[in-house]
Amino acid sequence: MRFFEMTSGAVLENLRTSEKGLTQEKARERLLKNGPNEIKEEKKKNVLEVFFSQFEDLLVIILLVCSAVSILTGNGDSAAVILLVIVMNSIIGTVEHFKAEKSLAALKNMSAPHAKVIRDGNVCEIPAREVVKGDILILEAGAVASADGRVIKAAGLLVNESSLTGESDSVLKSDKVLDSDGKEIVLGDRVNMVYSGSLVTGGRGVVVVTATGMETEIGNIATMINKAESKKTPLQKSLENFSKKLTIAIVIICLAVMALSILRGEEILDAMMFAVALAVAAIPEALSSIVTISLAIGTQKMAKQNAIIRDLKAVEGLGCVSVICSDKTGTLTQNKMKVREIYRDGVSHPAERFDSNDNLILPMLLCNDAAFSADGESIGDPTETALIEFFGKERCDKVRSAYPRLAEIPFDSDRKLMSTLHKINGKPTMLTKGAIDNFLDRLTSIEVNGRVRDITNEDKKEIVHMNVFYSERGMRVLCFAKREFSNKTDINENDENKYTFIGLCAMTDPPREESKAAVADCISAGIKPVMITGDHKMTAIAVAREVGIFKDGDLALDGAELEMISDSELSEMLPKVSVYARVSPAHKIRIVTLWQELGHIVAMTGDGVNDAPALKKADVGVAMGITGTEVSKDAASMVLADDNFATIVRSVASGRSIYTNIKNSIMFLLTGNLAGIIAVLYCVIMGLSAPFTAVQLLFINLLTDSLPAIAISMEKPDRNLLNEKPRGINDSILDKKMIINTSFIGILISISTIAAYYIGLEHGAETAGTMAFSALCLGRLFHCFNCRGSKPINVLGFGSNPFSIVAFAAGVCFLSAVLFFTPIHDLFSISLLGPSMIVEIIFFAVLPTVIIQIYKNIRYFLGNR
Repeated sequence: MRFFEMTSGAVLENLRTSEKGLTQEKARERLLKNGPNEIKEEKKKNVLEVFFSQFEDLLVIILLVCSAVSILTGNGDSAAVILLVIVMNSIIGTVEHFKAEKSLAALKNMSAPHAKVIRDGNVCEIPAREVVKGDILILEAGAVASADGRVIKAAGLLVNESSLTGESDSVLKSDKVLDSDGKEIVLGDRVNMVYSGSLVTGGRGVVVVTATGMETEIGNIATMINKAESKKTPLQKSLENFSKKLTIAIVIICLAVMALSILRGEEILDAMMFAVALAVAAIPEALSSIVTISLAIGTQKMAKQNAIIRDLKAVEGLGCVSVICSDKTGTLTQNKMKVREIYRDGVSHPAERFDSNDNLILPMLLCNDAAFSADGESIGDPTETALIEFFGKERCDKVRSAYPRLAEIPFDSDRKLMSTLHKINGKPTMLTKGAIDNFLDRLTSIEVNGRVRDITNEDKKEIVHMNVFYSERGMRVLCFAKREFSNKTDINENDENKYTFIGLCAMTDPPREESKAAVADCISAGIKPVMITGDHKMTAIAVAREVGIFKDGDLALDGAELEMISDSELSEMLPKVSVYARVSPAHKIRIVTLWQELGHIVAMTGDGVNDAPALKKADVGVAMGITGTEVSKDAASMVLADDNFATIVRSVASGRSIYTNIKNSIMFLLTGNLAGIIAVLYCVIMGLSAPFTAVQLLFINLLTDSLPAIAISMEKPDRNLLNEKPRGINDSILDKKMIINTSFIGILISISTIAAYYIGLEHGAETAGTMAFSALCLGRLFHCFNCRGSKPINVLGFGSNPFSIVAFAAGVCFLSAVLFFTPIHDLFSISLLGPSMIVEIIFFAVLPTVIIQIYKNIRYFLGNR
């Protein structure tokens, strides 16, 4: 029902109630029929369900099969290590799952615990969950509306709806009927409606409840949050795709190897163990943990840049964002009104050139309720605080003490004027400020260069022209006038006429100093910046143009226009639309969804409850840390500690760097695993004994490889990252270049490993296995330096990433412990090695890295950088 288009009497009749309220019996019937006035949450998975869901991964299933085979063949140690790895990864996944999904709990907390209603003609206080449709709510300053309702009586009722509309100014409510003329009236303009969760900041009102629980605007948002599924990041999709392909390849190869071994006359259990060793060599067991740890390290770096990451996946998602939908107020702007232009004596002046001795200073400071606190902070309406801040505390105090207020007529929404009475130059003088529309017919004279003369139609046309000029630039305009009396001690609304026009003052919420540069960086990085705001279209366009978001040829749409456009029409317009104004939560989700359907990764900023569904729907939801509600923060995957658009752009650069480092870490893991696979396959084909045991391979994959992989993920970002275009949503992490490099390096390391195996074979199968294991382990440690970046190590700087040196040293220590600490030789199937064998192992381990570095230097210095 569109209750805002109905008279209050019609609303009462429609809801079968009256100003005396419902009877207690009728209220109980409605409560039983419609349910309690509260937000409902969908059932969530419990801890055990989430934990066991981690085992659904195909690679995990293969490892479980491997552990079962190890038990059957009497290799309990291998089975124990494999199971430990699986359980640890599942615990990490479970912890990450429960870090989010708190949005609805915060939404519930916004509800008032109690409500003051009229029942059986008497005012009483009841639990808010028992409020029903048709109840008559009594709202007073400080109260929180417990349900949606239509205003039937109002006395200066001011309601802050910022959590729903995004606009911080309180709205003056009335019971007047709104005529939409068939068009949509956005929530922020429904002055005769009050919404659940809104704070009453002034006055008093009587409201008839029109919606409760999940039918309220807050309830609609809760429904959208429930329906908005969290998107998987491109890295997640790429890793899932990689896992499926790797799983199929492992199964086929392992079955082929086992069949080949059996055909050669080996025992079935021995053949199965050979296949287990191959599977363990192929599966990068530490991959998920390495990615998680790399993302966690990235979050710590980003926290220092005022970007607090709530969901690890968002770190990587930032790296491929191609559209940023940003709020205006406080994110691109300072969230603080500032005097920008002053029209006086027929001329428009920039604020900084205004003569502070001008008579206009009097109405600006005296017809003003804002004040400075003891510590110098301005307090009051943003428009009024802008005026007193323009002149400063000392000047304000001096003027106000010289001209004390004798009487006043407060501002109201019908007159759109405020007047105060003072004694100036010995005469009682009424100073008035307000909207120009309500002034024009009240003006009889104009003050120009200190002289007062009759106002002409040309003067009025010029004033209107300047008002339009300022408004089109997104400025809020105040008109100032005065009226002198011969003898007056009090004033009323009848006195508000026969004015002398003094001047106009234009104010805006100015852009942050860094916003323009951040938007320029955004565009050069191939990212489309879009402004989505609850403010009016002209104001939004002006700010967007000033910071560089809105350019000639771009389009701007408001909520009413969006309602008239189909999804297909909007999809075609999207690339050209840079500004959306006066939008609803559903509009925001629609915009995000359509961008995603076009194949884009979308970041969405917001601070209100109305932003929560879109924040959850976006690939990267960004909430405001200073002005943001708890609901928006809980729905988002990232929180800006400084509410600054520039921080988002810096975070995109960090996200790209983190993705590049993760990709290099993955290449490091895959090249080493490929080398192990090739070595195992070679031995099977040549009829040789297995070069490694499952425990040896797990030792390499989990211990000596983990630290270098983490070190690679801590490589410093490349300064040119923001000059590159964002990668595509379907770009695979295993692209053609990476596959070629991985294959080439894997073959190189495997050749060195097999060479070491053959040297050891002269002393027996166990020695051959020990040398192959040592060469592979140490070769992979050296390979860490190759994976730090595309440039050679001498260009990157050997010591520029000290973590890689520490990781290499730690890996060497782990390997030395296995080789020289005899009590664990049986667990790892190790035989003692002589000094000459150690030298040979080092030679074969370092050889692939030397070849790779020579190749990188030739490529770099030939100009292919």
